[in-house]
Amino acid sequence: MKFKRILLKLSGESLMGRQGYGIDPERLGQYAGQIKEICAMGVQVGIVIGGGNIFRGLSGAAKGFDRYKGDQMGMLATVINSMALSSALESVGVRSRVLTAIRMEPVGEFYSKPRAIEAMERGEVVIMSGGTGNPYFTTDTGASLRGIEIEADVMLKGTRVDGIYTADPEKDPTAVRFDEITYDEIYNRGLKVMDLTATTMCKECNLPIVVFDMDTPGNLLKVVSGDRIGTLVHN
Repeated sequence: MKFKRILLKLSGESLMGRQGYGIDPERLGQYAGQIKEICAMGVQVGIVIGGGNIFRGLSGAAKGFDRYKGDQMGMLATVINSMALSSALESVGVRSRVLTAIRMEPVGEFYSKPRAIEAMERGEVVIMSGGTGNPYFTTDTGASLRGIEIEADVMLKGTRVDGIYTADPEKDPTAVRFDEITYDEIYNRGLKVMDLTATTMCKECNLPIVVFDMDTPGNLLKVVSGDRIGTLVHN
C-alpha cells in the first residue's frame, strides 16, 4: 500500500447519483463497497463528506438566507450524509464512527483528534461531519483541517471527473488533464480545485492531494495502491 492513513473527501452532490437531489442508495452502496476494499488492505480511513445534495450555505445565501444560518444548515446536511454513509458501511460489515464538529450526542460523538486516531487505529472508518463547526468555511477546508489533524498521508478528493484540467472538461472539450500540478500553479492558473483557504492549508502543511474519479468502482483501491490515476497536487 502506498498510503497507510488517508483522508477521503467526498462531495455531497455525488451522493445524488442520477436522482438530482438527496441520497441515492445505489451510489451510497458503491462508495461503501470501495471503502470496504481499502479497509481490507489495512488502510486507516478518515472521511469528510459535503452537504450540497441537501443544502449548500453559499447558494442559500444567494437566495436570501442569512449566510451564518445557511452555513449552519449546510453543516447539518453533512451530518445527515455522514450518518447515511456510516449506515451503508455497517451494512457491508465495516465498523464506522460518526464524529461531529458541533456537540449533538447521541447523533455522533464530539470530534477530537485523539478520539479520531484511536478509532482509526482500531480499524474503524471515522466520518468527521459538521465541517469545521464554524460558518464561512467550506467542507473542503474542513477536510484539509481534519486531514492535517489526523496526520493523513494524503487527501483523496473523490469527484465525478478524473482529475484536474486546464478548464472545466464538462464545458470545454479542448481541456487537458494534468497528471500532477503544484499548489502554486493552481493559484497562478486560477483553477477551481478547492477554495483558497483549503488549498493554502494543504500547501502550508505539506498535505498532498489526489483528485480522482470516485464514481468508477475500483478507483479508490487503485489510488491507494499507488496507481497513477487522477491528478496529484503537491508543493
